[in-house]
Amino acid sequence: MGEIIGPMDGTIEAMPILKLSCPDRPGIVAEVARAIFDGGGNILDADQHTDRVHQRFLQRIEFDLPDGGSLDSFRDDFGDLAAHLDLDWTLRRGDERVRLAILVSKQGHCLYDLLGRVAMGELAADVAVVVSNHTDQGVAAERFGVPFEHISSEADVGEALDRAEVDLVVLARYMRILAPDVIDRYRNRVINIHHSFLPAFAGARPYHQAHARGVKVIGATAHYATEQLDEGPIICQDVVSVSHRDDVASFVRRGRDLEMVVLARAVQLHLDHRVLAYENRTVVFD
Repeated sequence: MGEIIGPMDGTIEAMPILKLSCPDRPGIVAEVARAIFDGGGNILDADQHTDRVHQRFLQRIEFDLPDGGSLDSFRDDFGDLAAHLDLDWTLRRGDERVRLAILVSKQGHCLYDLLGRVAMGELAADVAVVVSNHTDQGVAAERFGVPFEHISSEADVGEALDRAEVDLVVLARYMRILAPDVIDRYRNRVINIHHSFLPAFAGARPYHQAHARGVKVIGATAHYATEQLDEGPIICQDVVSVSHRDDVASFVRRGRDLEMVVLARAVQLHLDHRVLAYENRTVVFD
């Protein structure tokens, strides 16, 4: 068993990050700001959005607690306001490290990219385990000193994640459908990369579908996995231009680079607590 890998320099300012979502109403910003002020905090950055269609207010705040203020104490006090406003909320420290599981099948480009970014300190996470339904990428895990688990059935996935005690699951071209109980247990904590610009060409062989349709751009989509295949809340997307000169193999080659970038961007946004999911959609405070 190898050691869990992490950044070479993991120093991150321990800044509390508050995310909240609630039914929209007047005075939310003022009440939340007052709670932070009363708790001895100082707001350093704040962003917010009101979804008028769903009548939902969403906000992300970075603040500090000077003079040795206790985050646990603030959390307890803030709970009263949260109940009053009917908030869905999370409060995290900026230096909290996430235990990450990467699930992969035969293709290793996204896996290598994530392992490299973690090793270089670009992603503030510890890769606790690489899980695969094939043995092909065991060598990648070994090179980076990460535990590797080969599973023989989908029922084994949940057990592997439990053993590794992970916080976030990344499907790095994992070409299987996760069991509903795994999706439910890690709700909005399973990030999938799909090699098309969803909702176009969902499901299997999207590059083949795109080529047959004669598209002029191909894309990649990172989203939170749900029970509905390739229909979860979208975190980020990107595209690259193609033409009639590109065959399916060219689509695949050009798409791989895009998949790596989009998946890494989505993981980074999640680790930075910049994504709020609701109503099968997201607000991304980037």
